[in-house]
Amino acid sequence: MQDDKTFLAKAILIAGAAILLIVEGLFTLSSVITSLLGLPSNLNLQPALKLVGIAMLVTGLVLVLWLLKYRKPSTMIVSTYFTFVKMFTRTPVSRVGDRTEPLILGGPQMYVRHPLYLGALATFLGWALITGSTSSLVGVAFVLLWFRFVQIPFEERELRTFFGDQYAHYSDEVPMLIPFTNRKRKNGRSRSQIG
Repeated sequence: MQDDKTFLAKAILIAGAAILLIVEGLFTLSSVITSLLGLPSNLNLQPALKLVGIAMLVTGLVLVLWLLKYRKPSTMIVSTYFTFVKMFTRTPVSRVGDRTEPLILGGPQMYVRHPLYLGALATFLGWALITGSTSSLVGVAFVLLWFRFVQIPFEERELRTFFGDQYAHYSDEVPMLIPFTNRKRKNGRSRSQIG
């Protein structure tokens, strides 16, 4: 039992540090870029946009809490740990390690394949709109680019390797990051193809 606790502590430390470094690095980069471009630090957004920000922030937090009903935090941490270890050490995605979690298809995963990333993006965007911070808005764009072009493609390859046809079918049916887009109906046509 102590070995499990020790491993979980290690996974929390490494995965947590990696997440913090990536997110903080992207937001720091956005601050440097907005400063170098001479952009205003605050956009002085209208109250209506700040209300949209509050709604996005709450929606993001609710989405993450909903996800926690279907995936234990410890499972997500261990999964993130193995993914980051593979990503940064160039270990083949086919190496499963000690991962044993099943493919979760309930809850928010019925609407989007990566609800944790969507929740984080909604929370970050909500906060950026509430504060009106230019660098925060640019930072959200950088985090979105990281998720879309680095993190998610790596995880998708990994999940296709682990779950095979089950994940391939799931990814054909459920959008990656934005709910209710490109979902296929049973007759094989996506919603976007139906007039």
